[in-house]
Amino acid sequence: MTDPVQSYTLLVAVIAPLLGAVLVMLTGKKPNLRETCSFAAAALTFGAIASLTPAVLAGERFILPLFTLLPGVSITLRADSFSLVFALVASFLWIVTILYTIGYMRGLREHAQTRFSACFALALFGAIGCAFADNLFTLYLFYEIVSITTYPLVAHHQDREGYEGGRKYLVYLTATAKGLVLPAMILTYVMCGTLDFSDNIRSGIFPSDTSRLMVTITYACLILGFAKNGVMPFHHWLPGAMVAPTPVSALLHAVAVVKVGVFSTTRVMLYLFGVDTMSALNLGIATAWFVSFTILAASLIALSKDNLKARLAYSTVSQLSYIILGVALLTPAAIEGGIVHIVNHAFAKITLFFCAGAIYVASHKKDISEMKGLGRAMPLTFGAFAVASLSMIGVPPVAGFISKWYLLVGALDAHQLGIVVVLLVSTVLNAAYFVPVVYHAYFSVPADGELAHPVTEASPALLVPLLFTAFLSVAAGIFPEFFMQLIKGIFL
Repeated sequence: MTDPVQSYTLLVAVIAPLLGAVLVMLTGKKPNLRETCSFAAAALTFGAIASLTPAVLAGERFILPLFTLLPGVSITLRADSFSLVFALVASFLWIVTILYTIGYMRGLREHAQTRFSACFALALFGAIGCAFADNLFTLYLFYEIVSITTYPLVAHHQDREGYEGGRKYLVYLTATAKGLVLPAMILTYVMCGTLDFSDNIRSGIFPSDTSRLMVTITYACLILGFAKNGVMPFHHWLPGAMVAPTPVSALLHAVAVVKVGVFSTTRVMLYLFGVDTMSALNLGIATAWFVSFTILAASLIALSKDNLKARLAYSTVSQLSYIILGVALLTPAAIEGGIVHIVNHAFAKITLFFCAGAIYVASHKKDISEMKGLGRAMPLTFGAFAVASLSMIGVPPVAGFISKWYLLVGALDAHQLGIVVVLLVSTVLNAAYFVPVVYHAYFSVPADGELAHPVTEASPALLVPLLFTAFLSVAAGIFPEFFMQLIKGIFL
């Protein structure tokens, strides 16, 4: 493996969203100029990240030290194959989400749109910082930035439900980070003398003579402490955050927040502990079975939810654990399947939430039981919903099929037939809570007066983004080579 090359492009990618937030606040009284600043910041972020991709695909790595606090403790940025998977998806979908947000927020005449857009940019500042963190300290710093800057988004409506959802969100995420991740970081530094991530996924950073018990305790603290990953029992913040406007739900579930959680979790699994250490301590299979409970339990809860966003929220809780499950199996195919699900879940889940928002703007309906026959009035929206649902279920040729195929192959490679059963049962449950939504929308007859007011498709500002992300979900299933090639770079 070649030595990393210093690059200030990393700093541009991280700072661009922060500058965007400042410009949004300064231009708040001129909405068109404000949104232009958001677009410019998002485009600059994505452009900077994309410019690193060809070299990373060729096996290059980039690094940028910023500040050193103690020997082995620094704020340093780093770009490798794993970080680019998350950074590319998050920055690109930010651009799409800005367009959707304009149509949604203006369509409903939401208040405090300047604050909303600024906090949105700040959340991406934290997310991109997490993606490019070179060590556990830098990762923790940007992880906390994401938690703090997204609180105003969750509590945006400033009513009782908004404040309760925001309070739960902030308490869960900051308490677990400070109560579990921070002690684990101290333990890691005491045992290893550094917080820097390893250069490869096999070795990790823990010396071979380190106490097995202390390494296991540190590992458990980090898996549970990064509670944005939605693993039960620290998942309750996620459904509670559904009181936020739909663009925030899309940000939480697809673009930034939960992806920061699973990215952070899998980053420390692979680059702090490493495959060899996890295998020697039997941490991988234990983790796989632990998150399997979340996969099945959250799917069963999703079946009971009539509110569309609540059903999608519990679907996210379940789907996030696929990512951790894949990495925990420690076989190449399973690791690839888990990491590519970061991408595939992002495209599908943002489409589902975009559709939920478009349905609400057009019909003011939130519950699935109220959407009978609505698919005939909004065929494009529910068509996109159907495509994204197929991805979540894992039906070819949509992207989710790629994830589940690699996960199944990886589970077989690990000789874990029980995990294969979990994946198959969860697929049936996925179908059970997604298919009825589409079926009722297209084939059920609404009750008299239920659609008394004519309903049509939402405005193009809402419709175009959701159709585009649905298209991306299909394209990523038919042409998975780009991201798979990037992911294979983590094994070099």
